[in-house]
Amino acid sequence: MPKPWTTQPWLFAKTHDLEIERRQAADEGKDLAAVERDFKRLAAADLDNDVALWPKAQALFAKIQRLPIRKGYKFKEPNDPAGIRKARPKGRPAVRPPRLSDAAFYDKMYGAWLGRCCWCMAGKPVEGRRRRSMERILKAQGRWPLAHYWSMKVDPKVAAEENWFKDPGAAPSGTVIEGMTCMVEDDDTNYTATGYAILQRYGAAFTPADVAGFWLGNVPLYHVCTAERAAYRNLVMMLPPPGPDGRVDGEFSSATFANPYREWIGAQIRADFFGYAAPGNPERAADWAWRDACISHIKNGIYGEMWVAAMLAAAWTTDDVETILRAGLGEIPARSRLAAEIEKVLAWKKDGWTFDQAIDRIHADWNEAHGHDWCHTISNAAIVATGLLWGGLDFEKSVCQAVTCAFDTDCNGATVGSIVGLVLGAGRMPKKWTDPIRDTLLTGIHGLHEIKLSEMARQSCDLVAKL
Repeated sequence: MPKPWTTQPWLFAKTHDLEIERRQAADEGKDLAAVERDFKRLAAADLDNDVALWPKAQALFAKIQRLPIRKGYKFKEPNDPAGIRKARPKGRPAVRPPRLSDAAFYDKMYGAWLGRCCWCMAGKPVEGRRRRSMERILKAQGRWPLAHYWSMKVDPKVAAEENWFKDPGAAPSGTVIEGMTCMVEDDDTNYTATGYAILQRYGAAFTPADVAGFWLGNVPLYHVCTAERAAYRNLVMMLPPPGPDGRVDGEFSSATFANPYREWIGAQIRADFFGYAAPGNPERAADWAWRDACISHIKNGIYGEMWVAAMLAAAWTTDDVETILRAGLGEIPARSRLAAEIEKVLAWKKDGWTFDQAIDRIHADWNEAHGHDWCHTISNAAIVATGLLWGGLDFEKSVCQAVTCAFDTDCNGATVGSIVGLVLGAGRMPKKWTDPIRDTLLTGIHGLHEIKLSEMARQSCDLVAKL
C-alpha cells in the first residue's frame, strides 16, 4: 500500500519544506535563534519517509509562529485590513470610475479574460523552466525573441539536451501551438473563475469564511497547490480563516498553521476578477482581494493579491503604466517588502536601465533554481512590473518578455496579459494569439467546467452591474 505522504503531496511537510520555512520565517523578520536546534534535528531525520515525524514538524512550524520579530527589522507588514489601510502610502493616485458605453465596457472585460487566458497559455509549457533554457530552445527554433505560442519543433539534439517535447502528446495537453484547441484548465484561470463565482453567489459583502466554504464545496483539493493546499488541509482540520476584521479565532488560522508557502504567489494569481469587478475603484478591489487572500496567505502574500486587484481596477480608466502600478502600491503598506521591490523596478526604468539589465538584476537578487525564490510573490511581482514597464502596453512584447524572464511563467504571463488585455480591449488584441484558444475556457470549478470566454465576459458585465 502506498504511503499517504507519497500519494498526497503538500499535505505533509517534506525535508525541503524545512529550508523553505527557515527562509520564509527569516524574510518575515523572525528571530530564529530559539529554533536552530529543532531545525537541525528534523533536517537530519528522515522526514520524507517517516510520517511519525510529521507531528514534530507541525510543532516546529507552530513554534516559529510564536517567535518575536528581531530587533532592527525595517519593514512594517500588518495582516489585518485596518492595519493595512493605516500603513498605506500618502498621496495615493486618484482613480475615477470609467465612463464607457456598454459595448466598450464589454470589450474591455472580454479583453481582460482573453488576455489572462492567452498569456497564461504562453507561459504554461515552460513553467519551471530556466531562463537560459527557454532562450536556447527559441533560438534553435529561429523564434527568439518569443512572438507566438510555444512549438514542439526544435532540433532533436537541442530537444534532448533541454528535455524539450518530442511531440504534442509529450507536452502538457494542448499547450503547444501544434495541439491547441482551447484554454486548458490551469490554476491561474481556475481562480479567476472562482472569484467570479464567489461574487456571484455571495455578493459584494462576501467574507473570508464564504471563500473558505466555496473552496471546500466547489474546488477539488488536488486542483490547488502549495499555500492553497496547506490552507485547504487546515480548513478540513477545522482551523478557521480570519474574520472580516482580520482577527483569528484561536491561536492559528487556516493560513498560518504549518504553511511554509504563506507568501508564495498563490494569492497573487487569484486577484483578477476582483479587479474586473471594481472598475475605477482600486480600494474596493483590494478589499475584496484581502478577504480572498487571508484564508491562505499572510503579509506580502496578501499584498500581492491586493496589488494586482487594485492595478486591474485602475486599468479600467488609464493606460499609463506607472499610474496603474502606483494605484496598486497605493493599497498596500508603504514599508512592505513588496512595495520596496516594485519601487526598485520603477527606479530602474526611470534611471534608463534596459530590459535585460532589469531582468539580470532580478535574477541576481532571486535564485530561479530555488523553489522559495521561484514561486515567491515578490520575485514574480517584480517580473510583472518589468513586463508592464518595458513592454509599454504592447500586447505581444509585454507578455512575451514576462514569460521568457522565467520564474513562474504562466502566472506572470496571465497577470500581465490580464492588465494589458483590459486596457486594450478584445478588439485590439492580435488574432494570432486569440484565435488558437477558440474562445473556450476549461476549468476545474464546479458549474464552470467549460464556457465560452465571450459568454464569461458577458456574464461578468451583468454581475458587475449588480454589485
